[in-house]
Amino acid sequence: MRKTTSWIAGITVIAVVLATIVFLSAPANADTAAAEATFKAKCAACHGADGKGETATGKMMKVKDFSSEEVQKMTDADLTAAITAGKGKMPPYKTLSADQVKDLVAYIRAFGKKK
Repeated sequence: MRKTTSWIAGITVIAVVLATIVFLSAPANADTAAAEATFKAKCAACHGADGKGETATGKMMKVKDFSSEEVQKMTDADLTAAITAGKGKMPPYKTLSADQVKDLVAYIRAFGKKK
């Protein structure tokens, strides 16, 4: 009887851990998808889908490559300021929520990992 009880308890723990992982990873995936959608809507026209700035507008405006060391060395606060207040020829995006900006900063950071 004791072996059966401990086996069932072990299975229950595993089920709880797996459920927790699934539950906690779903919002992270949603944030990435939301950040990608925001990036495509607000940033990709100049910075390109790959963040390299190789679009006609990006070349004309001399935008930075998001995978570059120069951009990746910027602090999160610097990137946040550039997004919300604008920088150079880039307009400010004051209509984005704090969470959208935070997600965009994380999305920009991901370009540095894709090198």
